[in-house]
Amino acid sequence: MDDRCLGQDRPLGEARLLFEIAETAERGPGVPLRDLRTRLGLDAGYLSRMVRSLQAQGMVRLGTHPDDSRMRTVGPTGAGRAEVAEQNRRADVLVSGLLEGLAPDQRRRLSDATATAQRLLRLAAVTVVPVDARTPDARACLDAYAADLDARFPEGFDPADLVGAAEVSGDAGAFFLAYEEGRPVGCGALRRTEPGVGEIKHVWVHSGTRRLGLARRLLDALETEAVARGLAVVRLDTHPALTEARAMYERAGYTEIPAYSDHVYAGHRFEKRLPGA
Repeated sequence: MDDRCLGQDRPLGEARLLFEIAETAERGPGVPLRDLRTRLGLDAGYLSRMVRSLQAQGMVRLGTHPDDSRMRTVGPTGAGRAEVAEQNRRADVLVSGLLEGLAPDQRRRLSDATATAQRLLRLAAVTVVPVDARTPDARACLDAYAADLDARFPEGFDPADLVGAAEVSGDAGAFFLAYEEGRPVGCGALRRTEPGVGEIKHVWVHSGTRRLGLARRLLDALETEAVARGLAVVRLDTHPALTEARAMYERAGYTEIPAYSDHVYAGHRFEKRLPGA
């Protein structure tokens, strides 16, 4: 790394911005400037100056969002895409040169270690916070959770089964959201069911953040909240189709128990005694 990215005649900041614009634009018509500002942690004025510079060089074009004319977007031109392709080619050559001195098993170990570091660093950057279950972000996550279950359960899923906001608010319980780069990407709920006992509900993560360990982070946050509320035990249930969820609960120290409710989607029920209980 130096002031010029990969030997190209472009400052590192502009090269990074062009890369982000090109990569994100692959998934849509353009990238909202506010999303770039949040993701890259850039000052609005600094971002605007770099975008104008790239526009003047013919690397990007500005536009408006198709669903909101007040939202400015930016996308790569053909020249911008070509430059990012060259960035990627040079990066591949550089990495290949670095790896030439390693034996095949050493390359594999390095690749595995790098993938683990990337996964954990990404997970560390996600924030998990309590929110009001009536917020648009909370409802959007619950809607996505319901859609996922409807697709996976042989019998489908009725959204009427979702917890109400009052059940996971105030003394009754809590609702947590996970945010990555300002976007809600996961949720989980805790509700008190009887004195000293709580129930964990609706632990869900977006498909793009699965296999990071985010569901376990949400579970840990809910357990910590339960302890703070003086609960000695937490319970939960899961559908037989959700084999990965059942495996996670078992790894987290949950023990399978007999039915504690007549929940229609419950195939397995679990319980965990919390620390200090």
